[in-house]
Amino acid sequence: MTAQLPRPAETPSPCRPELPVVDQTPRERSDAARNRARLLDAATALVREHGAQNVTMEAVADAACVGKGTLFRRFGDREGLMLALLEHAEEEYQRGYLFGPPPLGPGAEPLERLDAFGAATIRHLLCSMDLYLAADACASRRYTVPAGVLRVTHVAMLLRQAGAVGDVELVAQTLAGYLDPALIHHLVQQRGLPLERIEAGWRELVVRAVAPLSSAS
Repeated sequence: MTAQLPRPAETPSPCRPELPVVDQTPRERSDAARNRARLLDAATALVREHGAQNVTMEAVADAACVGKGTLFRRFGDREGLMLALLEHAEEEYQRGYLFGPPPLGPGAEPLERLDAFGAATIRHLLCSMDLYLAADACASRRYTVPAGVLRVTHVAMLLRQAGAVGDVELVAQTLAGYLDPALIHHLVQQRGLPLERIEAGWRELVVRAVAPLSSAS
């Protein structure tokens, strides 16, 4: 069964289309899919060896033994390539909290799922941080990226299931801001905070957000 996931309204923008969510990736012909996989394999190897910030379109084209024009036609530009590299990791992560086993997936209490969601998201971002920073959305569309909209929607759903009242949508947006890739990068890489402290910070925010709202009901 295909999950019914939120689709933000289309807004004219000079920016590229953003990272898709589960089951929204267009289907490709088999030969096109094979070519895409070969290009992404080459790019993945280069990112792993040199870091996303140091990978150029020219280097990927050389590694894949294709012309640079072919790479640009396939992915549009460097940001498009970084987004494509993130797609697989993002889909696996999304499937975990949408369909996976509890406490991250369905079946656990809402607060348990919120706790697990924060920890899973923080670890997922750290694993793919180079790519997230390289593919960062332009400012005008940062909050309409489908994958980010899905996170906010998921957090809002769990808040409501936990009995929260008030403007749950804004509370969810605020909580999701804690899971911003650039913030996690700053806290871990620039501030040197341990992962356990960052996860505990998420847990405290969730408790503080839910407790006063629930008591008002």
